Amino acid sequence: MTQMKEITLMERLNSTSYDIRKAAFAVNNNLGPGLLESVYERALEIELKDLGYSVKRQVVVGVVYNGENLGKGFRMDLVINNFAVIEVKSVVQLIPLHKYQLLTYLKISGLPLGLLINFNTPTLKQNIIRLINTKNEVK
Repeated sequence: MTQMKEITLMERLNSTSYDIRKAAFAVNNNLGPGLLESVYERALEIELKDLGYSVKRQVVVGVVYNGENLGKGFRMDLVINNFAVIEVKSVVQLIPLHKYQLLTYLKISGLPLGLLINFNTPTLKQNIIRLINTKNEVK
């Protein structure tokens, strides 16, 4: 009987992050900067599905505060395998508020991995931010 190696959480985080980055670079190389966020979001969805991931777009998340349901709190751009959230931007430059937005998404959704990607740049490498949520302690 063959034993399958159990993948650790860190290996899954790294593997998923690698694939998301790979897909983002493909989108960036094919489309370049200057388009709407919705275009990059859809293109990224296509690339990730081609890599075998389950992808949901514009996932509505409700917010509960002090036991009260506040209703629809926000929409996550892309949710990958119910494991990672991708926040897609097409802005001149990322600002701290964009990172805080993703931090909030991770905290409220409980998902372990988040990537913030700004496609409106000629160099994508410095415009991808990865955040890890370990038991609501985001790093």
